[in-house]
Amino acid sequence: MKTPTSPLLSRLGKIDKPIFDLGKDYFPAVLAGLIAVLISYAGPMLLMVQAAQAAHLNKDLSSSWLWAVSIGSGFCSIALSYRYKIPIICAWNTPGAALLVTGLMTVPYNQAIGAYLIAAAITFLIGATGAFNRLMSAIPKSLCAAMLAGILFRFGVEVFANTHSEIKGAPWLTAIMFFAYLLYKRQSARYAIVLTLMTGVMIWGTVDWGTQTGNLDTDTAWHLTFTKPVWSAPEFSLKAIISLGLPLAILCLTGQQVPGIAVLRAAGFDKTPTSKLISTTGLTSLILAPFGAHGINLAAITAAICTGPEAHQQLEKRWVAGVACGIFYVLIGCFAGSLKDLFLMLPHALVSTVAGLALLGAIQNGLVNAMAAPEEREAALITFIVTASNFTLLGLGAACWGILLGVASHLLLRKSRN
Repeated sequence: MKTPTSPLLSRLGKIDKPIFDLGKDYFPAVLAGLIAVLISYAGPMLLMVQAAQAAHLNKDLSSSWLWAVSIGSGFCSIALSYRYKIPIICAWNTPGAALLVTGLMTVPYNQAIGAYLIAAAITFLIGATGAFNRLMSAIPKSLCAAMLAGILFRFGVEVFANTHSEIKGAPWLTAIMFFAYLLYKRQSARYAIVLTLMTGVMIWGTVDWGTQTGNLDTDTAWHLTFTKPVWSAPEFSLKAIISLGLPLAILCLTGQQVPGIAVLRAAGFDKTPTSKLISTTGLTSLILAPFGAHGINLAAITAAICTGPEAHQQLEKRWVAGVACGIFYVLIGCFAGSLKDLFLMLPHALVSTVAGLALLGAIQNGLVNAMAAPEEREAALITFIVTASNFTLLGLGAACWGILLGVASHLLLRKSRN
């Protein structure tokens, strides 16, 4: 005798498998978003912590700063990725944070807030007027790809640089994670990074390899609390605008926005609405500046994790990684003051190894695309070498000099050949 089945249960049975398949399909994209956020907080966030300490900001102001850049990055990533169906990863101005480590020591905080507003307004206007879009269309794609490869190259090198670390167990942690990655990649390229991350965390938690003694204060009680944003009234001074505002705008555009667009182009997203992305991040920076945000912009390094095949084999489905990244940013941002200490606990060897391995595909694609056009190869090679050198001259970083010298080489070599 056949047991009667409820119509509702029958429908749920039919729905259950597609939902499971959908979750399985998008899991690597969600994971890519999580790894991107993890790397952002475990690495570049340290610069903001150092800047806050150098400026002697109290806990409320420094927590508000982290809250503002996290919430701004999160909402921009979610809105732009969903709107354009492209994995658009936003983050804070990392070279700008490095500038503030020394810059905030000589400028009062309220005047720094005024400088943040000026920098944000400049970025917004350059995006809204379409000037940035015209600039990007004039740069050959091979040079953008070479710059991307140069930016990411040091992260790949750092994986093997950990083998020379004097921190207890760091070389062993790196070696085990590397060979584990190769084995996982052989079985399933889609889940190789997450399994490598889980392996590293398990080893670290079990034998405590890679932890630098003296980093953790185990006697201090830790509480998970919401971060309250603090409004700081801006003050405008010529000194702050010249010493902080203008450099922040230049670093944002040349050190973050240009590489960010290059990452998207190198991944195959050629129809990126460049001007709208720049103006949106500039407007978001303008709104959140009084709460401490020194600049929201397109990400480059972490974006490469979410735009590559590791996020999803199908190009049109990688936008989910951008939305996932934004959601994690917002969730962590709500508790930024409390969670920053937890992220700082992760050993450098673990974070740098995961980052380097996750970026291998992006480095490979960048080099392949850089060398695709025979007549542009030498200029692309110059761009790659200059960018990979990671030097700073006249306040401009290696990425900016790489693209400038690459374009100059391209124009001069093209004339000589003609």
